Amino acid sequence: MSEAGPEQSPARLADIAQHAEVSEATVSRVLNGKAGVAAATRQRVLAALDVLGYERPLRLRQRSAGLIGLVIPELTNPIFPAFAQVIEQFLAGHGYTPVLCTQSPGGATEDELVEQLVERGVTGIVFLSGLHADTSAEPARYTRLAGRGVPFVLINGYNERIRATFVSPDDAASTRIAVRHLRALGHERIGLAVGPGRFVPVRRKVAGFLAETEGAGPVRHSLFSVEGGQAACAALLDEGCTAVVCGSDMMALGAIRAARQRGLAVPEDVSVVGYDDSPLFAFTDPPLTTLRQPVRAMASAAVNALLEEIGGNPVQHTEFVFQPELVVRGSTAKRPA
Repeated sequence: MSEAGPEQSPARLADIAQHAEVSEATVSRVLNGKAGVAAATRQRVLAALDVLGYERPLRLRQRSAGLIGLVIPELTNPIFPAFAQVIEQFLAGHGYTPVLCTQSPGGATEDELVEQLVERGVTGIVFLSGLHADTSAEPARYTRLAGRGVPFVLINGYNERIRATFVSPDDAASTRIAVRHLRALGHERIGLAVGPGRFVPVRRKVAGFLAETEGAGPVRHSLFSVEGGQAACAALLDEGCTAVVCGSDMMALGAIRAARQRGLAVPEDVSVVGYDDSPLFAFTDPPLTTLRQPVRAMASAAVNALLEEIGGNPVQHTEFVFQPELVVRGSTAKRPA
């Protein structure tokens, strides 16, 4: 007997089919748990169901294959929620239940969050921009975690003293690409505004920048925030820079603010390049030229590596490096005469 009813009204089927770009018959097969639907197609239908706000039928609610912890530094920088959303999507697609743990000033530390996750019996942990990226932090904590039999993977940041799989963007290439773009626009005095120098991604960005400018470009370290970008850019403007490369999109917003406080227009007087291509930064004023992190590719690689470890098939303990992409928008232009 068919299970059609309120769950499968014609209007509902049509909405889901249109959103998932499949036929209504395919939607019906997925909702009824029938075989004969490709895994990727089934995932599109389930995603459409979620996006449109429909509740999944009980028959489609799978038992979790286990808990996977996801430890991220914060939620105020849009790049971290962007990573978290994609990682959680990939984990859920493999039947795992993600447990999001966010650090905040005065809150739980990474070590405390890890201890809570281990106590809950997580199957594995994904670290995003964690202490593994901080050269002042003790890497032995990850050796201890491995000794407790908890597989993990590390995103954004590399430490040769940690035996694990790392997934990173090519930070050095990003600043090289940004400098080349600005030079092609005629800029000669180009500055770099980045976060604290103890972080591996920052050091790599600086190395790429200095190599491309042959050591001539000024570098200013500050906080990874709008206020940090504003302070760093103000110092670079004092040094006569007509273009600023920033270590994050948030810092780039601060750089634009610093320019405007001096009566300078972006990009007519000062060009600004961000880093991350976080959601919404295409809609700033002006739309931000930035280096895009390949979030989906990096998240997929990290999840796949972790699942291989969980399955007893250890992948190579090395760093997988992904190339950033320059996205040219409205915050860069030719150097003013």
